[in-house]
This record gives sequence, structure tokens and C-alpha cells, in this order.
Amino acid sequence: MTGVAAAVAAEELVKIYPEKVRAVNGVSFAVEAGEAFGLLGPNGAGKTTTIGMLNTTVKPSSGRALLGGRDVARDPVGARSVSSVVFQDAVVDRPLTGRQNLELHLKLWGVGTAVGRRRLAELAAAVGISDILERPVATYSGGQRRRTEIVRALLSAPQVLFLDEPTVGLDTRARHDLFDVIGTLREKTGVTIIITTHYLDEAERLCDRLAIIEAGAIVASDTPANLLALIGPDVLELRADDAATAAAVLQANGVVREDVLVTGQTVTASLRATNGAKALEILEENHVPVRSATTRRSTLDDVYLRLTGGRIASPNDQNNSPERLTGQGN
Repeated sequence: MTGVAAAVAAEELVKIYPEKVRAVNGVSFAVEAGEAFGLLGPNGAGKTTTIGMLNTTVKPSSGRALLGGRDVARDPVGARSVSSVVFQDAVVDRPLTGRQNLELHLKLWGVGTAVGRRRLAELAAAVGISDILERPVATYSGGQRRRTEIVRALLSAPQVLFLDEPTVGLDTRARHDLFDVIGTLREKTGVTIIITTHYLDEAERLCDRLAIIEAGAIVASDTPANLLALIGPDVLELRADDAATAAAVLQANGVVREDVLVTGQTVTASLRATNGAKALEILEENHVPVRSATTRRSTLDDVYLRLTGGRIASPNDQNNSPERLTGQGN
């Protein structure tokens, strides 16, 4: 981070829901202008609640949130004036055309007609929806609706854009198309982006830096490359009837204790200090049978597993916890 004032700052944010459900527990981070910052973790980790406290849709139990230097609690209107949100659930009106949805949003924000039309046209062209604007949104695909919602959020020219699980429910092609859309919009607008996700490839591709969040707390924060460096470029993943013994043998033969993890009958070991063939040879020499084994590139899921002891939930899981938010915000 440089000495420039942060575009977004979270300072010891805490959110406790009724029945003493502590959704967020002392989260702190700062994001520079123009940066793409991600909150990565499974459903229910506290990601959405955290950005809700930053964008005024959730009231913090304690701590402070700042947008463009504005205290979100003391100046919510000012904070909203410099930010915009793309929620998990659709907020566009399906019976209206894409253009009607977007022009209505321009009016609500008081954007002048000439400026608004130019901005709408430029953003629609950038994300590739110019040719469908006259159609009812009800006829759009999931990817087309999501692109329309992102354009809608940018029409007010915000300094900060919140994307809450932006690709949930989209097929693989639509997800990757949206990656390119977000990258293009960053280049054209210079907007600061805060993104929540449990898609590992999404975090690695879109984020300059990210924070891994678990049970409402940040357990690590850095660039994707630096986080991956925690375990090295390659890992050995094997299945054994006695995984605990396999792990102990590897640890006793040069593999760093923290680099060997056991999940059920699966052992995952960093290969920083050895290679896959040598590790399997060690197990064979110690009479530890291995059912299957593979060497692969390390992933952010391996980082998460090392830091928390659990894997990130499947991206197909739906979140029904208090963290999940919907809304009609900007």
C-alpha cells in the first residue's frame, strides 16, 4: 500500500445478529483507488455482511467503515453517492426493456440527459449489450442480465463498485465472458472494485489482492501469487487407507509439518522440499500403501485448507445464512 488515502477502509468491523450470531468478527483492510480487492471464502464466512457494512446496507455492531474518506455510519448519503452495488440477486425489472431499466436509473440519480445517454451507450458497448437494449429483460440470459446490472451500477460514475458473488448461477462460458467484461470496465472507468466470491479462479483472475475470510475473520491477505507461495507451486495429493500414518511418515522424512494436511483419507503435501516421485518412494519404503496419487499445481483452495483446515464450499451451494443479502440499492 502507498501513502495515498484508501478508497475503502474497514476498521475492526464487527456484526452480531440476534441470538448472538457473530457474522463478522473484527475485520480490517484498506483498498487503494483503482484496485480490485477480493473477499474469498465459503458461504457463511462473513463476506457479504462485510461489504454490507461498507455500503450502508448493514449496520455494524462496532468498528468503522470509510468510503472515499466518508464515514459510512455518520454520512451514509455521502457514502452512497460515491459507491454502487451489484447484489447477488437480480434487481432489474424484468417486464421493462434493458434501456428502460437503465434510463430509469439515470433519472433516479439525476444524471443529465446528454451525459446519461452518452454514458449508457459507452458502457453498453463496453459490455456487449447494445444490441439487446430494446428487448424486455425477461428475455435475457443470466449473463446478459448480469451485464445489464453492472452497467446499471456504473451509470452514476461511482468511485467504488461492490460486486457480491457476481457470477453465481452463471454457466462456465458466461462466467468467463463476465471476467473480460469486468476487466474492460476497470480499464475504461478506473473504478475501485470490492468483490466477494467463493470461486477460486475468479479471485485469482480478477483481484489484485484478496483477503481469505473464515468464520467472520480474515486469516490472510495478500496478492494471489504471494498467497500461493505459502505452499509452493506444486502439491502431491494422495489417498491412503491410513492417511494419518502417511502424513506422519512424510513429516518424518523432510516434508514440513505445516505442509502436510489430512482430510479424511486424502493427504495433500507441498512439494517445496521434495518431489512427488520421491515422496511416494518414501511411503513405499515405510510400507504405507497408497491407493491413488497425483501431482498438480497448487490452488487457492490448498492455501485455504492450510490456513483453516477446511476446503471452500462448492460454488453451487446456495447461502441461506444471515450473510446473504438482497436489495434494490444502487
